[in-house]
Amino acid sequence: MTAPLPAAARTRVAGTRVAGPCRSCGSITLEPVLDLGDMPLANSVLTGAELARPEPRHPLEVLFCPACALVQIGATVPPEEMFSDYAYFSSYSTTAVERAGALVASLVESQRLGPDSLAVEVASNDGYLLRHYVSRGVPVLGIDPAANVVAAAEAVGVPTLCRFFGPDLAEELRASGLRADVLHANNVLAHVPDVNGFASAIERVLADGGVAVVETPYVRDLVERVEFDTVYHEHVFYYSLTSLTALFERNGLQVVDVERIPIHGGSLRVSLEPGASAGPAAAAVDELLDEERRLGLARYPYYAEFGGRVAELVERLQILLRDLKSSGASIAAYGAAAKGTILLNTLGVGVETLDFVADRNPHKHGLHMPGVHVPIVPPERLAQDMPDFVLLLAWNFADEVLAQQARYRRRGGRFILPVPEPVIV
Repeated sequence: MTAPLPAAARTRVAGTRVAGPCRSCGSITLEPVLDLGDMPLANSVLTGAELARPEPRHPLEVLFCPACALVQIGATVPPEEMFSDYAYFSSYSTTAVERAGALVASLVESQRLGPDSLAVEVASNDGYLLRHYVSRGVPVLGIDPAANVVAAAEAVGVPTLCRFFGPDLAEELRASGLRADVLHANNVLAHVPDVNGFASAIERVLADGGVAVVETPYVRDLVERVEFDTVYHEHVFYYSLTSLTALFERNGLQVVDVERIPIHGGSLRVSLEPGASAGPAAAAVDELLDEERRLGLARYPYYAEFGGRVAELVERLQILLRDLKSSGASIAAYGAAAKGTILLNTLGVGVETLDFVADRNPHKHGLHMPGVHVPIVPPERLAQDMPDFVLLLAWNFADEVLAQQARYRRRGGRFILPVPEPVIV
């Protein structure tokens, strides 16, 4: 028998319908997929002074819309609470920067971009992507609501508006004559509660003949690889190509190409053009839509057992960590990212088990993980302290982290990869 999830994390009985509406299509009936209970905001790392104060927690339940196939969370936290000051800096991921550079090089060539073009990125963070356009002589505009990452982008020569992107800003840009020849929206579509307004704003900002390139985590990878720790309040939505197509067509955009990419545990990269002028879609679009139909991604049974599989994985991880600790092993973790917050809080693992969490981002050093209060330290501490095991919270960058920590591994240190099943390497 599967042990229940800890008190902070539980699965709802399958078949209990939940009142809507769906944020995308407006359907009034949603189906339950997973309930992780009340969770802290995943990126709200804490100072020492904040440890004694009550932390805000919000319900974190995942639901499925049978009308448009969109998976979404139930409760919405106001974006201002999560994004006005943001602890995640994309440039500290070598993988993300390198992938961005390759994508920009491809688009500069295919779209014939030059000094008279404009590349826009929504949720542009610290300029990790747009700086590649700058180096190629293509004018850019970043848009991001977090003042701290906007300052970092400006410092590397990426002009950035400190704003939330939506219909009002799209109209302002259009009225000022700014139209995007290429628009990027990487890992932001999942974050926006008003997803129809966001999609329509993309359509308004695109120039005639322009293309939008949108990357978002793929719900199929989440389900098949039991990536429950990618569920957090910033991620309002979990997309399939089926649900993306319905959303964009509703807002005047056509999916003309799609690619599955490995970043963030498995994502979709879709290319969009304004519906009125869109060319024929690539064969990959129909092929993936057909594949999703065969697998049942547009039907509830595909998601119904997910909660039970999460409970089984949580139990296995709890047993592994408990057994290692009881044998006298020392354990740390790597990756003070959002998914780490969810994983640790779901497991109920904190300072009684982990010595620290190492992370490359210096903006997090000296702070503590939300909910469990484990201190965050520089990655050099792994080779200095030599914990016997390191729980890899940033498993989506496993190859990068394992390579960076070659010294720790050569000296006998071992990593625990938590999903899709616990593996020690």
